[in-house]
Amino acid sequence: MNITHNKNIIDLSLFHKIDINLYPLFIAIYEHKNISKAAQMLCISQSAASHALQRLRQQLNDDLFVRISSQMLPTPFAEQICPAIKNALSAIQNISAQKKEFEPHMVQSLKIAIHDEIEPMIFPKLVQHFQKHNLDIQFLSSKLDRKTVLADLASQQIDFVIDLERHFDEKIQFTSLMSDQFVACSQLNFIDQDIYLKSPHIGVSSRRTGMLVEDIYLSKKQFSRQVFLRCQNYSTALQILEQYPHAILTMPNNVLANLQVSKKLNIFDVPVYMPKLVVGMYWHKDLSENNRHNFLRKEINLIFT
Repeated sequence: MNITHNKNIIDLSLFHKIDINLYPLFIAIYEHKNISKAAQMLCISQSAASHALQRLRQQLNDDLFVRISSQMLPTPFAEQICPAIKNALSAIQNISAQKKEFEPHMVQSLKIAIHDEIEPMIFPKLVQHFQKHNLDIQFLSSKLDRKTVLADLASQQIDFVIDLERHFDEKIQFTSLMSDQFVACSQLNFIDQDIYLKSPHIGVSSRRTGMLVEDIYLSKKQFSRQVFLRCQNYSTALQILEQYPHAILTMPNNVLANLQVSKKLNIFDVPVYMPKLVVGMYWHKDLSENNRHNFLRKEINLIFT
C-alpha cells in the first residue's frame, strides 16, 4: 500500500501555542533593524516589544536578531523564514480586507516624504486636488531621508516618496510625475558655453560631500566648473548671488518659479547640454494591489497629467 503524506496538512492542535501577534513585530524589526522604531510603528512601548521578541525567540528556538552596533541584524534563520512570514501575514490581511469595499472617505491621512526644494512644486497642488473630493484627510509632509526609504515605505511609516528619478531598491516602484530643466541665473547680461565654464559658480546640495548633479552631467562631457560656494537651499543661493556680479547659479526651472527672484538677476538656458530632471513618486511594491494605495496613486497621477 502506498501512503501519501501531504506536507500542507495543518495541525490545528498546535495553534494554541502560537501567538500570531508576535509576527508583525518580527517583520517590523526586520525592516527597521531597530526595536524602538518597530515598537513605534506598532504603537507599543519599547519594553513590550522587547518582551514580545523574547517570547518569539523562545517559540522559534532562535535568537532571530543580533545587536551589532546600533542595529538589530537578522540571524540566518530569520533571513530564511522572513519571506514565509510576510506571505502569511499578507494572506491574512487580504482575507480580512475581502469583505470591505473601499471608499475614498476611508482615507484618513496621506504621508509623503519629499525634498525641501521639491515640496513647493508638489504639495500645494496635492492638497488642492484632494480638497475637491471633500475628503477629511490629514496631510503629512516629512523631510526625505534617502537612506531609510525602503524601511519607511515597507513599514508604512510613509505612503509615498516624491523625489528625483533614481534607483532605490528592486522592491520600490516608481512612476514619473513631472520633468524639469536646469536654467542658469546670474547678474551677467550674456552667457555662452565659454563664460559658463569659466565663471565662479554657487552650488546647492543637502549633502555634505559628493558631486552635484550638474557636475556629474558636465563630467560626462569632459567639462568642469569652479564651485566657490556650496549651500543647502536655492533661496539662500539666490540671495548670495546678488552679492556676486560674475557668479552663476544653476537650478531647476520649476524650483525657481516658486522662489522670489531679484530684478538684478537674469535667467538663461544652460549653454551646456544637461538632460531633463524627472520628478516622480515611489512606493513599496507589496502595496501595488492595495485599494487605498491604488486610489491615492491614481489621484496623485491625475494632478500632473
